[in-house]
Amino acid sequence: MTATSSALSAGLAAGRFIVTTEVCPPKGSDCTEFLRKARALRPVVDAVNVTDNQGANMRISPLAPAALLVREGIEPILQLTCRDRNRMALQSELLAASALGITNVLALTGDFITFGDHREAKPVFDLDSVQLLRIIAGLNTGRDLSGSTLTGATSFFAGAAAAPEAEPFALTLPKLAKKAAAGARFLQTQAVFSPERFARFADAAHPLGMKVIAGILLLKSPGMARYVTERVPGLKVPPELVAELESAGDPLAAGIEIARRTVAAVRPFCDGVHIMAMGREDLVPAIVDGMERGNSEQTTI
Repeated sequence: MTATSSALSAGLAAGRFIVTTEVCPPKGSDCTEFLRKARALRPVVDAVNVTDNQGANMRISPLAPAALLVREGIEPILQLTCRDRNRMALQSELLAASALGITNVLALTGDFITFGDHREAKPVFDLDSVQLLRIIAGLNTGRDLSGSTLTGATSFFAGAAAAPEAEPFALTLPKLAKKAAAGARFLQTQAVFSPERFARFADAAHPLGMKVIAGILLLKSPGMARYVTERVPGLKVPPELVAELESAGDPLAAGIEIARRTVAAVRPFCDGVHIMAMGREDLVPAIVDGMERGNSEQTTI
């Protein structure tokens, strides 16, 4: 199985507008609900991100749910963070993922332990996301980080995260260039609220050879919007969007409309969108309903 056999890499290479989303694995071993949500998304998305102890909250390793998606014929994007593993464990996890047929990996440094539910844990951070991307590139050539030859190379399609609205913007450019040089072929961004800032970001990222998938966050209520601004580093919901949610008779419906508007506004500048529905994965179809996906018909994952 090669990286180009994935719907994500093939769709991006063909210039098709990609839709991805994420489903959080369970805090436990029962993946029934996880699979139910993923199956429901099959007709409308190209791939499903499987998060890795998201927000530094302990859950099942994303490797198992991602492997279950492969078994279902649903393409996963395995998120892998450096927070909880050293370089040996990261390589072992990647080799296991390859053996299980997983081809897409999103390399992340990881949220700080203090954000989560095991604050007494010792963070690892042996490597950062750029170094993890270099490991992935090495495994794809058949060698581990020590230079030893592997019995079977990997064929990962590697991606990274990015913050398109971070300021000062100029300071984000060197990190983008490092991720591209380390082997990132696509970017999934944090939530986008300003299409103008996103266009500036995409103009900088595309010449580096990376496809850009814009993050679209479903704002479910004015309280959620305020929480994002106050508690999530690097994100600020514009006051006019908070006011729109506050004045709406149905804030959730208003949030869906804001997400749909944002998708339409960023589409000219990106290669796809990543819908972050925060537990309301059932609303992803409403956000992308009627959206043109490109010249070719959508392939079922």
